[in-house]
This record gives sequence, structure tokens and C-alpha cells, in this order.
Amino acid sequence: MNTTQDPVTVVVVDDHAIFRSGLRADLDSRIAVLAEAAGVVEAIAMIHEHRPQVVLLDVHLPGGSGGGGAEVIAGCTALLAGTQFLALSVSDAAEDVVTVIRAGARGYVTKTISGAEISDAVLRVASGDAVFSPRLAGFVLDAFGTAAVASVDSELDRLSARELEVMRLIARGYSYKEVAKELFISIKTVETHVSAVLRKLQLSSRHELTRWAAERRLL
Repeated sequence: MNTTQDPVTVVVVDDHAIFRSGLRADLDSRIAVLAEAAGVVEAIAMIHEHRPQVVLLDVHLPGGSGGGGAEVIAGCTALLAGTQFLALSVSDAAEDVVTVIRAGARGYVTKTISGAEISDAVLRVASGDAVFSPRLAGFVLDAFGTAAVASVDSELDRLSARELEVMRLIARGYSYKEVAKELFISIKTVETHVSAVLRKLQLSSRHELTRWAAERRLL
């Protein structure tokens, strides 16, 4: 979650002007929209020009070579260290979800969610979380579940029972506050457990943890 005075900067990419306008109006005051784009080529140019913290990205876009949102991400690979991509689409098809996540998107939410929920997703992605609409997390699990799992038991042995509970909730995209509420513990305790989990599993971020858990079918 963004805890500074400065708003999270965003570029909105969607081929429907009415949707872009409505989304801009619905976003939280902690989010500043720097620019909008309607197609692949324009989006890549705008993202490179403005270098936002988060790109709200539709999956199906005109222009380019037909790759849509995934093509936009591919065209911005040099910026991935500082810019996160959050897919926002009417589609909840597994193929669409997996394609943009493989391209490098940090999360995927559907357009059925509210402005407040989209704002929360933007802020969470900006802070390093992986965010998915609840039903869509299963697609990520299925897509990344082909890795060898022989070492899972020994890896999980490093975690305490409570760390395992926290790990699964964090990997599913829960915020620290939501984990604390779910497990009846303090946010500070959640932070301590997450740090321990990342250290023990030799991971560097929540995004890596989600991938790790999905590959091992632990979500």
C-alpha cells in the first residue's frame, strides 16, 4: 500500500474512451492518471514517455501486431523494474489471464469490480503485491503448476505452521491487513512472518512468492 504523500502514478490503456473517462473519475485521490492510450503503439509510447508506477492495461487492444496487452508489456520490458502492469478486462478467460501474466503483468482484475476495488488493486500492485480477482487466481495456479514438485516437502519443512498459513494467503493476493484479520494477528506480526517466509524460501518479493506457490500447487 502506498504510504507516502505522493500519489501513485498511472497510465490507463483501454480502447474505449467512455470507460477511460469513467475509470479516471472513479479512481482514489491517492492515484494520479498521467496519460491515457487507446492502442498498442500509442500505449508503448505513452508508458515510455511518462514512466508511471502502474499501467492499467486492457487485454484486447487494437494496433501493433495483434498481441494486445501482452504486446504492450513486451514493448516496455526495459521499464519493468519501475513500472508494474495490472490487467483490467471484461474477459475472464484463462487464456487471456495466463498470456498477460506470462508477459509480466503483476495482476489481473475484471471490469466488474468497483472503482474502490480497482483503486485498492492499483495501490497494492504499486507496493509489490500480486493482485487477482478471486476466481482468476486458479488459472495462474493451473498455468504454473507444471514445475517439478519433488522438493516441495523439504522446502515447506522450513516454515512453521503459522508461516505456512501466512504464505498461502499472501500468495493468493491478500493484503497484510486482510491476512491479519483472517488469522486474528497484528499487521506487524504478518510483516514479520512474511519476511521470514521470503528469507527461508530465498525469494525477494511477494510476486515471486505467488509464482513459487502456484508452481507447487499450494494456493
